[in-house]
Amino acid sequence: MKEIIVSTRTGTSLGGVLFSKNNSKWLVIAITGVHGNFYSNPFYYNIGDTLANNGIDFLYAPTRDAYGQIESKNQLTQKKEILGSWNEDFNRGDDDIEAYINFAQQKGYQHIILAGHSLGSNKVIHYLANNDDKRIDDFILLSPANLGHLTSVVSDPQKAVINQQLRTGLGQAMLPFDLLGWLPCTADTAYQWLYSDILDNVHDKKNADFSQVERISKQGALFIGTLDCFTKGNPVKFLKNINDHMASSEYNQLIFIEGTGHTYQEKEQELADKILEVVTNWQGQIEKN
Repeated sequence: MKEIIVSTRTGTSLGGVLFSKNNSKWLVIAITGVHGNFYSNPFYYNIGDTLANNGIDFLYAPTRDAYGQIESKNQLTQKKEILGSWNEDFNRGDDDIEAYINFAQQKGYQHIILAGHSLGSNKVIHYLANNDDKRIDDFILLSPANLGHLTSVVSDPQKAVINQQLRTGLGQAMLPFDLLGWLPCTADTAYQWLYSDILDNVHDKKNADFSQVERISKQGALFIGTLDCFTKGNPVKFLKNINDHMASSEYNQLIFIEGTGHTYQEKEQELADKILEVVTNWQGQIEKN
């Protein structure tokens, strides 16, 4: 493993970890979800080791919300920044992803697979829907997050506090409560969770707004645990509904990891093995052609 630093177009520094053993031409970039760091999501170690041991490099790619708060140094201004889920701006997600893809391009990778877990999957969807990035071969979505379901726990009185802070110019002030019951954040960030459609791009209902998903032209693989509680209802049905709205639906692979939830606990190696199988298959198709 090797720690790497990338810089966004606005100078924000993000730190990732590269798993590499054989100078591969193939790289899987894994965009993390909220608090989706190594400590809370140890399956990244399984994926990284499994892929690297089989000739495929893996980049654990935390975005600015991988931790509650973390200190960083802006590469343009040289000033200290405090990043995290506490003040995340969803509009910056594409910049974070682009920074990691630029790193991969600079390192000479010829085949890049863009993956994401949880809210990281929603970010990957947004990126692919709005950027015709020819550097990306395929995508992997792990447990996309149903934001409508997650934010359904926010009460009307809590919404009133958020809107009051925004009206009185306190958007960057912390809320007096944890959003969703576990996310300390500013009113501006909470407002995006509740009302922005930037990352609210997958749903449990068929007739919901899947416009971002529908704009994705690339093929890929979609994974979910059959006990995932971030979907509202049936995880298998949830994943199939997402795929049904994709232009490449008949070519995509849907993989269900039985008996595990959103972070694949106790099935980390099974997940890693399935991802290896998928990527190896893509490699074979490229070599065949």
